[in-house]
Amino acid sequence: MRHNKNYNHLGRQAGHRKALMSNMASSLILHKRIETTLAKAKALRMFVEPLVTKSKEDTTHSRRVVFSYLKQKEAVTELFRTIAPKIAERNGGYTRILKTGFRLGDAAEMCIIEFVDFNEPYTLGIAPAAAAEAKPKTRRSRKKSTDAVEDATVVEGEKKQAQQAARNVAAKGAAPKVAKKTNVGKKM
Repeated sequence: MRHNKNYNHLGRQAGHRKALMSNMASSLILHKRIETTLAKAKALRMFVEPLVTKSKEDTTHSRRVVFSYLKQKEAVTELFRTIAPKIAERNGGYTRILKTGFRLGDAAEMCIIEFVDFNEPYTLGIAPAAAAEAKPKTRRSRKKSTDAVEDATVVEGEKKQAQQAARNVAAKGAAPKVAKKTNVGKKM
């Protein structure tokens, strides 16, 4: 039974749990999206959403209260400067949890937790498939046909240089390596 259990202890002592939540909340604020286990993400959502609500009012007191939880100046300034103005009209539900599957090592359920207003495909009105098509699918550059002719002449020059280098190596007497025959397994 789970009577009077208000939050997940995550199998940690209080000090370890507070440090974990503080570090994860700072990472979420700085990077806008992190990947973690589902249990930690749900605990993080309960931890970070009141801080985001507190950041809507930019006063010294609210900054000090948020800093007492996060313990990182960079995260506090990022929260008050970029995140708070963007979510000013939203009344709650600042984060989204997207399940991604199971971790290979221990089969823990993994997910991505992110800020709702900082995901471009969803906020710009573009369908996710259209957003994926806009980005290149490979890291290789796409060359045009005019570049192919120029590259062909360059490749021929490089090919001649490679052939010359191979002749030089052969002239020095470097023979290709051949596997040695052994008498393993033969009867004597």
